[in-house]
Amino acid sequence: MQRRSRGINIGLLLLLSQIFHVGINNIPPVTLATLALNIWFFLNPLKPLLSSCLSVEKCYQQNDWQRLLLSPLHHVDDWHLYFNMASMLWKGIHLERRLGSRWFAYVITTFSLLTGVVYLFLEFALAELMDEPDFRRNCAVGFSGVLFALKVLNNHYCPGGFVNVLGFPVPSKFACWAELLAIHFISPGTSFAGHLAGILVGLMYTCGPLKKIMETCSGIFPSNIDYPGQQYDFNSLGYFGYQGYYPRGRPGYYEEVPRNFDTYTAGLSEEEQLERALRASLRDQGRRNRRNSSPAYGFRFTPEEEVRRKRLHRFDGQ
Repeated sequence: MQRRSRGINIGLLLLLSQIFHVGINNIPPVTLATLALNIWFFLNPLKPLLSSCLSVEKCYQQNDWQRLLLSPLHHVDDWHLYFNMASMLWKGIHLERRLGSRWFAYVITTFSLLTGVVYLFLEFALAELMDEPDFRRNCAVGFSGVLFALKVLNNHYCPGGFVNVLGFPVPSKFACWAELLAIHFISPGTSFAGHLAGILVGLMYTCGPLKKIMETCSGIFPSNIDYPGQQYDFNSLGYFGYQGYYPRGRPGYYEEVPRNFDTYTAGLSEEEQLERALRASLRDQGRRNRRNSSPAYGFRFTPEEEVRRKRLHRFDGQ
């Protein structure tokens, strides 16, 4: 295992600060374990990124299927990690306490593998339909394919309302599609197919047969186990409460959560926090580029790897 080179990782520090402000005891166990696992692999990558990223060429043609497991757990740099894990924090708090820890762990595992499979299918289909072999070599890393799938679930369980996307209010049912386009407008180096794969997997769960297949395969994981302790809801409008959640199957049950989350979010929604962090990331990377000539992805390539650098995509966090 190769330890990541030491240095000031502002995105990682910001993520840790946010986790401790929320309070470790307030984060459900599967969400906390997912955050810890991704941070661990960021600091101690199991393999170099070019040996972890997901592509048709590496998985199918070279039979390197372990990349399906490695790719979601590796991130390009500290800001890539921050965007993904800050989003995972909020989605995990809401969804795990709604679905139950065991079922949520099952969902995370299934989505992680299935998003990678759908991504490979999309890239292979593009290569065949457009007769462009480069699509087979496109290589992607990051957790946000899974996050796009979780966003579909979140919008399914909390319908109605609006989400702020680049300053424009978008109905929540269209938020995933708007964010898919917005991310690639702001950061063209991200993996469009990876994010699209996440949305498709989420739709397979909410509108297709995936949930029933998972229930049939598990047989022992009920999907509505209560999580002990506070059960609160964070939505994109920055409002907290037991909104739309019936812990004992009783419609109309509602209770305010006494915790004041504005003390660490400054009253910002999830999207507004990520937008502010994105601006900070661009400023930070600009300063880095002025100081040295390291690539924008935040790690150095050997001369042989430099030839393949442009083919490495990332699943940037939402």
